Amino acid sequence: MAKRALITGGAGFIGSHLSERLISEGYHLTIIDNFDPYYDRLIKERNLSGFINHPNVKFVECDIRDWDKMEAELIAPYDVIVHIAAKAGVRPSIKAPRAYQEVNVNGTQNMMELAKICKTKQFVFASSSSVYGVNPNMPWNEEDHVLRPISPYASSKISGELLGHVYSKLNDMRFIALRFFTVYGPRQRPDLAIHKFIKKISNNEPIPVYGDGSTERDYTFVKDIVNGVRAAMDYDKSMFEVINLGNHQTVSLSGMIETIEDVLGKKAIIDRQPEQPGDVRKTYADITKARTLLNYQPQTKFVDGIRAFVKWKESIGEESTIN
Repeated sequence: MAKRALITGGAGFIGSHLSERLISEGYHLTIIDNFDPYYDRLIKERNLSGFINHPNVKFVECDIRDWDKMEAELIAPYDVIVHIAAKAGVRPSIKAPRAYQEVNVNGTQNMMELAKICKTKQFVFASSSSVYGVNPNMPWNEEDHVLRPISPYASSKISGELLGHVYSKLNDMRFIALRFFTVYGPRQRPDLAIHKFIKKISNNEPIPVYGDGSTERDYTFVKDIVNGVRAAMDYDKSMFEVINLGNHQTVSLSGMIETIEDVLGKKAIIDRQPEQPGDVRKTYADITKARTLLNYQPQTKFVDGIRAFVKWKESIGEESTIN
């Protein structure tokens, strides 16, 4: 029999890529998304357009805070739940911390309650590298339990991981938390730096650069992330794990801009801004555990990922920006 999966946030950046992958493998999918107005609904509808009418896909427009609707429309047997839906973004979470608590903590608990009722034995949770915060021990390793988050978004993801541990212990549910490191690629959210910079440089507009350009990120291409998620869906060696999914290479903000300039063949106009609260100086993933447990091996060089993004951006033309 075909396997059945529930994907939350399936109309978003990572969720839509994962959904396409699973459909190609013959999965029966239930996909939920609430089309959060953080950015234009039309962008997510375009993400869905290639598969929403597939016979093996059921789409439910649903907010994970709405337990009554979840209970009415989502109770079904699932082999696995992949929970990606969340209020995203470090800086916005500082302005609206309660909303992040409601969606990312209470909503995640709703998803685990749903998994318990549906007797789902495999739960994969999209966590974030932001949980490490200002931990100085680089590269960041999952066994280093010194987590020093500096944003409500980051603390909400830690809460999700801890909820997973509780539900795993009480309900015989395997829980795998995947800490994503700065995912980029086609369909990336329009508010994120790579997407924003490519659009602005292409249009000869200044780009806002916070700080002196020396901050570093472990950029991870979306296809590599999907490969890691897919492996976590099949993982069965233990009941609870927290696993980094990164690229194990860092790129400075200045280096990222230079790569975009090279790919576009255009120079950026820099609008220098002060560093922002909630931003960390560097992210850097130790992916030893992912390699060992998931046979995870990122394949995409940063410049090739930027080329893929630019090719996708050119294929869709101009688009709506965030509200």
